[in-house]
Amino acid sequence: MRKENSVNLKNERALESECPFIFTLSLIGKRWKPAILWKMTHGYNRFGELKKEIPQVSEKMLSQHLREMEADGLIARKIYPEMPPRVEYTLTKLGISLQPVLNQLNQWGQKAKKKRVRMN
Repeated sequence: MRKENSVNLKNERALESECPFIFTLSLIGKRWKPAILWKMTHGYNRFGELKKEIPQVSEKMLSQHLREMEADGLIARKIYPEMPPRVEYTLTKLGISLQPVLNQLNQWGQKAKKKRVRMN
């Protein structure tokens, strides 16, 4: 956690408010968020499913990122009144609108990865 009055945090917030690109990266740019969003666009919407699909992420980080994306309006959480309780996450309209961006990033990454492998 950074101090609320730190210069670093103030600079980060200023960049986010001035530049839409930086703002977008602040929403999806952490290590696991793109993977979580990518899996959710492919129908995985329960915590256990996401954990199984992204085994490298810790439960703590998965939970934290899901909470952050919910607070940012990218996903919605629904709790079913069952025993044991069942929780499902779905993309909001804002989250769904990221699908073309994620697809383009994926395609670009595939091409760049091939070029990089050939260069080495």
